[in-house]
Amino acid sequence: MTTCVFIQIRCKPGMTYKVADAIVLREIHSELHSTSGAFDLLLKLYVPEGEDVGVFINDNVANIPGIERTLTTLTFKAF
Repeated sequence: MTTCVFIQIRCKPGMTYKVADAIVLREIHSELHSTSGAFDLLLKLYVPEGEDVGVFINDNVANIPGIERTLTTLTFKAF
């Protein structure tokens, strides 16, 4: 079973659209939204079965230039 995670992303000033474009090009997301508040983007993705969640996020999201900080929320059950 895949793991659904939500990742809030804070971008460096002026980098939000470049970060969003980089995420889209990697084709790893289910949904990607711009948001207001402490974070600039909200990313929903599914970590493939058998993959380490932390390694997957580090290798596919956290290394994108222009990201300042992330906050990841793991999900358990959808209702």
